[in-house]
Amino acid sequence: MKKPSILRILCTIFFSVLTCGINAQDSVTAQNEDYYRQFQDLENGELRSFFFFNTPNRYNQNSPYDWLDTVKVYLNSSEKTKDSVSIRNYQLIESQIYFDLGNYEKSLAIARSIYDDLQKLDVESKQTILQILDKNYAMLELYDKQIEIRRVKRELGLTDNVAFYDIYASLGQYRKAMRDYMTEEKKVLKDNDYYGQAIYNNTIGNYLRLDKSTPTALSYFKKAEGLIKVFLSDVTNQHSDKEIADGRILNGVIIGNIGKCHVQMAEYEKAIPFLEESREIIKKYNKGKFSSDIIENTLALAECYLKLDDYAKATDYLSDNINPIKSENILKRNRIYADYYFKTGDFKNSTVYLKKNIRIRDSIDALASNIKNQQLTSVVAQDLENSRKTMEQQKAQLEESRKDIKARDDKISLVFVSLIFTLIGFAGLVYAYLKSIKNQRLIAEQKFIIENSLVEKDSLLKEIHHRVKNNLQMVSSLLSLQTKNTRSKAAIAALEEGKSRVKAMALIHQKLYQNDDLSVIEMQGYIESLINSIQSVYKKGGHNINITIDAEGVELDIDRAIPFGLILNELVSNSFKYAFPDDDSNGKIYIHLRKMVGQEGFFEYTDNGIGLPEDTEERANSSMGIRLMNRLANQLQTSLNTDKTQDGVRFWFNFK
Repeated sequence: MKKPSILRILCTIFFSVLTCGINAQDSVTAQNEDYYRQFQDLENGELRSFFFFNTPNRYNQNSPYDWLDTVKVYLNSSEKTKDSVSIRNYQLIESQIYFDLGNYEKSLAIARSIYDDLQKLDVESKQTILQILDKNYAMLELYDKQIEIRRVKRELGLTDNVAFYDIYASLGQYRKAMRDYMTEEKKVLKDNDYYGQAIYNNTIGNYLRLDKSTPTALSYFKKAEGLIKVFLSDVTNQHSDKEIADGRILNGVIIGNIGKCHVQMAEYEKAIPFLEESREIIKKYNKGKFSSDIIENTLALAECYLKLDDYAKATDYLSDNINPIKSENILKRNRIYADYYFKTGDFKNSTVYLKKNIRIRDSIDALASNIKNQQLTSVVAQDLENSRKTMEQQKAQLEESRKDIKARDDKISLVFVSLIFTLIGFAGLVYAYLKSIKNQRLIAEQKFIIENSLVEKDSLLKEIHHRVKNNLQMVSSLLSLQTKNTRSKAAIAALEEGKSRVKAMALIHQKLYQNDDLSVIEMQGYIESLINSIQSVYKKGGHNINITIDAEGVELDIDRAIPFGLILNELVSNSFKYAFPDDDSNGKIYIHLRKMVGQEGFFEYTDNGIGLPEDTEERANSSMGIRLMNRLANQLQTSLNTDKTQDGVRFWFNFK
């Protein structure tokens, strides 16, 4: 048998080559990859374990049961040859497959047998088995055992901190869970980590949804949806297949949560498309695995159709081979059946399902309240113990710091005494010191004069921007008067476009003199004001279009803000005029602007309208709007890129 270290190196090289091959193919080929056959072609348990746990969507062609049968054959063979390393690896795979199938008791039993020999495992295997145990205990609501596993993780150095916010949420303490989650995650979250930001906003939204703060939760879910779309469409960073698959699953979960929010607000027709889309996405990219999200979305769809009196659709979803495990899902399914039979006049069957829920609730009430309180007490006690240990560590660090400070103070005192004797010996230093004081006073006076001059100049500069804004508004008013006295539709349209562009420039100067900092413009507020200004011009359109703006924290100087504002003015105006000729009730516009430290800025504009005409390139030279946008892009030292999509159009560019 080869040494584990050599096998690990070979495994890493193999998987790297495999990943490169997959990345070189298009998405369709990647989805059709026969992972099951590749798994069988590997030569031992360690390679197969590494491949299994690092392969996204591994059940794409073969079901978990096919994998389980094959793993059991390999496990029996390893037991006959007494290959202990392969036995542990196949048991890890077997436990994970049972978890994916939703058989948590079986998965836990296998994982516990491996956990008994934890000290014999390598670091990666320890990490894997502890993660499987953690997830199984969570699904089985054995939170005291889950706490023990997390304590072991920290003792083994596999994690720096032990968090309990998910356990608090499972015990119904949603606000406590949300506060702890925000405290723990916000400090490690990076601004350019769109996937992490999406998880963060989705988790907070879920806690708020469960706490019945539905409107606030919906705003977090919509922000999470925008972030995960940016992550999936980000062309500036290369993502692995696993990252993309995880991102698409997260996108499906977020869309489902939006649908569930609409259900809570009794907006059933709005909820249905979100819930159906979520089911399809999760089924596609989480194929073969048990998913509570699919069950919850299916039950929510059945409830929606029942509320809308579409009994056929409701029964279709109720009979969609769902097998809820959580007690709240079982209760909800029974409640929906009871409502269905009641509405259809079958009061006998309605009573049967109501009695089932009563028996379940009685069973839960008899034990759950006491168990829940015990588990909550255990979690709080462990949380307090962790806080106490943290405080003890901080106290020890403070004591160590105090000793260091005292040692430094002693050294400083010695230096100070030496300095005194040195100053006595060198009287000339006193004269130099007095002279330096005089110089400092002169510097302070000059600084005061300069600061007053800067304040005066800032005031003058604000006045200049204010007057420029007023002059531009006067030009806009003159154009409006000219429009009223003009009968030619082409001339009126040209004057309106000119007025819109003048307003865009005037808005820049308005934002400048309203800012404390005259050198930059905060773009989120500017874009919102610009959109409102454009909507006032196109009064007949644009009011039902859903516009999403993601430019928080981005600031540009006036040299970049003016051409950027004019480009955005052209794009939004074109969308209002041409993108939605029939009905704008489903119209969406997405504006994304990001400026990253040490990197280029990135701008993206998309709408889901009718898209660009086929002869766009031929008309580019004769269209003033397109020529204007290209020249403005040149001022930003970039070029405007256009992508024609199935629904709508996408414009984007990077800028310095």
